[in-house]
Amino acid sequence: MNAKFGVLLKIMSALCATLMLACVKGLQGSIPTGEVIFFRSFVALFPLLIWLKMQGSVRQSIKTKNIPGHLVRGFSGTGGMYFNYLALVYISLADATAISYAAPLFTLVMAAILLKERVRFSRWLGVGVGFSGILLMLAANLSAGSAFLSAGFMMNGAALGTVFALLAAMCSATSNVQIRFLNGVESPGAIVFYFSLMTTLIGLATLAFGWRMPEGRQWFLLIGCGFFGGVAQILVTLGLRYADASLLAPFDYTTLVWSMVIGYLFLDSLPGHSTVLGAVIVALAGIFTLWCDQRQRKGRMMRSS
Repeated sequence: MNAKFGVLLKIMSALCATLMLACVKGLQGSIPTGEVIFFRSFVALFPLLIWLKMQGSVRQSIKTKNIPGHLVRGFSGTGGMYFNYLALVYISLADATAISYAAPLFTLVMAAILLKERVRFSRWLGVGVGFSGILLMLAANLSAGSAFLSAGFMMNGAALGTVFALLAAMCSATSNVQIRFLNGVESPGAIVFYFSLMTTLIGLATLAFGWRMPEGRQWFLLIGCGFFGGVAQILVTLGLRYADASLLAPFDYTTLVWSMVIGYLFLDSLPGHSTVLGAVIVALAGIFTLWCDQRQRKGRMMRSS
């Protein structure tokens, strides 16, 4: 029962994360990206602090011994937000979601290089297959609409959005590697709190470059972006209390389903066949890798017993 509840929380967190991005997509680039990041992070602090208070002492929950580590995570995570939100200006919610699946692949490569993690052949095989799916998705967006101008090379909107989505995936991978490092010395509450606080301050700093006063529906979307983003972080943390990360990881891919449903119902958009096929390949590669890891872990446990 506990594991099933953990899976439910994971699926709901994926829905909230997708709703957050749908709010950003709904803004249609009408609000500066730095301003969007500020609202996303500032509003998210409120449900986060309420949740931490319910867990006990807020001060104890956010106690930290590694400010530099949080700074690395904060800058890389903010970069992921920034490029992801820019990508949503040019490509559909489903396309941006599908390309974001490159982040776990980049994470594996970075973990092997930076953290010196031992990566088995099955994982490298999963990375190879996963990248083939990413290339399939990229081919649809990078093939057309390019032109040379006197100032240099200029890409069409879809290609530009794809590049931004890939940069977002790389920044997210860097952030994921840093989270792995912080998890050994910091509490989950501290990791989430300092990330939200730092992105709030970085977003606020962009006020100097000019913000726009939101109007009507824009207020609703900005507040919704922060609320759903904050709730998604809480649900992910709670889900890990009831089920192992290896069990929950495949349910990250439900974000594509949610993005297709939300895109169809509210944004009047659907991904192309290449995007769906590429995303399925990446998802299957990730699930295959997890399955191999579980089999090898069970084998080691049986031999040790």
